[in-house]
Amino acid sequence: MSSPDDSSGGPGPFAVPYDREAEQAVLGALLLAPGAVEAVVAVLRSGADFHEPAHQEVYRAALAVHDRPGVRADPLTVAAELGRRGSLARVGGAAYLHALVQAVPTAANAGHYAEKVVETARRRQLIRTLTAGLQRAGMAEVGPEDAAEAVLAELRGLVGDGGERRSLWLGDLVPQFVDELEAGRDPDALDTPWPDLNAVVELKPGQLITVGAATGGGKSLFAMNLVAHVGLRRGRPVLMASLEMGGKELVARLFASEATVPLDRLVRRRVEDADWQRMAEVTGELQRAPVLLDDTPSLSVATLRSRIRWMAAQGRPPALVVVDYLQLLTPERSGRATTRAQEVGEISRGLKLLAGEFGVPVVALAQFNRGAVGRRPLVSDFKESSAIEQDSNVIVLLHRELGEDGADTGPKAGTVEAIVAKNRNGAAGRVVELAFQGHYGRLTSLHA
Repeated sequence: MSSPDDSSGGPGPFAVPYDREAEQAVLGALLLAPGAVEAVVAVLRSGADFHEPAHQEVYRAALAVHDRPGVRADPLTVAAELGRRGSLARVGGAAYLHALVQAVPTAANAGHYAEKVVETARRRQLIRTLTAGLQRAGMAEVGPEDAAEAVLAELRGLVGDGGERRSLWLGDLVPQFVDELEAGRDPDALDTPWPDLNAVVELKPGQLITVGAATGGGKSLFAMNLVAHVGLRRGRPVLMASLEMGGKELVARLFASEATVPLDRLVRRRVEDADWQRMAEVTGELQRAPVLLDDTPSLSVATLRSRIRWMAAQGRPPALVVVDYLQLLTPERSGRATTRAQEVGEISRGLKLLAGEFGVPVVALAQFNRGAVGRRPLVSDFKESSAIEQDSNVIVLLHRELGEDGADTGPKAGTVEAIVAKNRNGAAGRVVELAFQGHYGRLTSLHA
């Protein structure tokens, strides 16, 4: 039933896959049996997968007739619709519509014919994508990483389209939303280890959540406590990309917070007998945790994308991505950015797109500039770029009142303010106080 055709100017030496008989059978079924419309539309949707433009026009005209109350789509009514549109001669005239009806073996298999049309369309798209990749690979002005990522993104979209299709129709989304309201929770959202913060913020797929702080403000503790909560307590895979600390430092902080062992002793490798006992109680749990700690130098957004794909290929797609911290990511070698602010802006935008592409919350830590020292921070305090504020769905600013000597003194000693400065899906301006337990590498809720 399949016949190669390269009349469309297909790329390279490949014959363009094209199943003319399947396309004719689909259209013939629509003109012969009105009940076939639902099965066909569920597969072909807009009809863009038809190879022949004439077949696309017949398909759309047949659907337009079908949508009219009391009118049946058949060769006569569809011919009249095509005539009204001025395209009857272009599709081969009324005689071709009658020929389509004769070409369909049985209208009962309309859905099967439609699936064959989609299959050949996807083969054509695969050839175009791979051919374009070959062309990009030979372009001196395009870096090899950028060329590879462009091809991988298109291939991932092609593969994703072939799996379970997520409905975008309002009528399909409403019941799902009502079910979630009755359950009292969004099943796709993640919580944090801090109940007071959960009352204000949820980590939802596709969101960029930025956590800002000055040096020593507690952002790395925030990140590691969040990773431990999602990976250990919730059992969900996590990708932790650390440009601030190495893997062993991260492990030390996890042991400190989970086993309640002073971080200083772990860092200096001076643990005591009692520490060993507490560590033994959590070692197995840490080893089983689905957490990927990536401390690779010169991490970029493209590298993170590759890591996410690798985790998905291992059957553990991340439920959360954490980056420590945003301004340390390596800019893509695109040549577009000319200033540091533009570079950071591209990184911020890249993380936002990454969250949307993989449907995962991305928590990015970010450093404040020096102007934020000695006062409560503002969303305008992010170092080197204002794009961070624009791209983020949620912004949490961490603030510790430190003395001039850097000591944790004053009426709020031992606490960190988590200021929800931006919250597109909830209340902003709330301040949640957390207990700062730096010696154990953790932040805890004051009112848990």
